[in-house]
Amino acid sequence: MGKVFLISPEAPVRQGDAAGEQREVAGGAVRLAILDNSKSNADHLLRMIIEGVKKELPVQSVVSLRKPNPSTPATGAMLDQIEKEADFVVSAMAD
Repeated sequence: MGKVFLISPEAPVRQGDAAGEQREVAGGAVRLAILDNSKSNADHLLRMIIEGVKKELPVQSVVSLRKPNPSTPATGAMLDQIEKEADFVVSAMAD
C-alpha cells in the first residue's frame, strides 16, 4: 500500500516539513467517516473525495453522518459513533 498524506487545516503546511505521525491501519483497509455539515453541495464534494480515496486505498467501510444544520456542532452521539466505527474522518464545507 502506498503512503497517503493527511493534511490538517489547523495550521499552514510549510514546504519541506517532514511527515507527521504515521499510523498503521489494522487489516490494511481503512474505515472512514463522512461528516457532512449540511451546506449545499457538501454531499457531492464528500462523495468525490471518498471516490478518490477508494482509488488509492482499500476502504473497509464508510459511515456517513449529516449535521442537522451548518451552524451547530456535531452531536455527542455522532462523535461517539465516529470514534467507534472509523479510523479517519473526512469533513467538508461547500456551497
